[in-house]
Amino acid sequence: MTTAEIARRRLQNEHLIGTPFKKPEDVVQWLCAVQAQDYPGAKWGVGQRVKGFVDADVEQAYTSGKILRTHVMRPTWHFVMPADIRWMLDLSALRVKAMMATYDRQLELDSSVYKRTNVAIVKALQGGAHLIRAELGDALESAGIAARGRRLGHIVHRAEIEALICSGELRGKQHTYALLDERAPGAKTLARDEALAELTRRFFTSHGPALPQDFAWWSGLTVADAKAGLEMANKHLLREVVDGKTYWFSPSSATARMKDPTIHLLPNYDEYLIAYRDHSASLGESLPTGSAALYDMLARHIVVLNGRVIGGWRSTTKKGEVSIELKLPVQLSGPQKEALHTAAERYGRFLGMTVTVDGR
Repeated sequence: MTTAEIARRRLQNEHLIGTPFKKPEDVVQWLCAVQAQDYPGAKWGVGQRVKGFVDADVEQAYTSGKILRTHVMRPTWHFVMPADIRWMLDLSALRVKAMMATYDRQLELDSSVYKRTNVAIVKALQGGAHLIRAELGDALESAGIAARGRRLGHIVHRAEIEALICSGELRGKQHTYALLDERAPGAKTLARDEALAELTRRFFTSHGPALPQDFAWWSGLTVADAKAGLEMANKHLLREVVDGKTYWFSPSSATARMKDPTIHLLPNYDEYLIAYRDHSASLGESLPTGSAALYDMLARHIVVLNGRVIGGWRSTTKKGEVSIELKLPVQLSGPQKEALHTAAERYGRFLGMTVTVDGR
């Protein structure tokens, strides 16, 4: 297996090529978690993996609760499935709390304060209420708890980590919170070893070939946890050494075939790139070597050619039209330009807008 084959297998295993999913929730179920702090970008990441669905379809799956969003793993916002949310939170909670301890001390938040804030938040949301963050802040202030700015953010974050709240229905463009018990009444719990084995198996099946360090980064767990998870899940996985690195993957993941050239316009936090600590198999040789230039390019959304990142892109929308601005270090060939425009047109269809690329 070569690094080019690793990139193609990842494209297929993440369903960016090959058979698309039928529904947005199928994407999240397969990937287990989809990073989602950039909500519009996360919707596009899901939409690329589903045939014929548009932005409004993905948003409906989210606001109806078929897909939930919460802080989990590293931690950052992720889309997760209602059935998985509780055991994933349980698995990552200790690590996340340890990571947040310094900020807790700075904000004068300890276990006794969190006990009070959790009670107030649950009381405010009981009976099917869906409240925006500021409204939760008002409820906390009414209970005699200072809750503004960063302090409010950490209080709400803690309630998510402790599996009390998660995303509620959208209110216009505003995100709300609701009780997890009411949004995901069927959420299952797992013993820690069972949860670790489940998360490990699903990561390497959906994101492989990948390294143990990639899983540790993606999950927010330790490398020791990653190795323990692989010990428990190894009967479901294969491994192969490539350039001195041991990659793990599902036995069913054959080298993908795809049209050459194939271009994807991925959101900046798409699982295809953000899920890996080691990006060597995914970065194209034409990328600039200087860290500042590379960061500037990849701080945008990501242009991927045949599974390798070749540059960045940004979009602006105005009056039913989306304009795509590219940041590429090389000129594209004629067939590559055609592939780029095919990808851009797909993005335009997803948004329901006409599309232009760099004014051309």
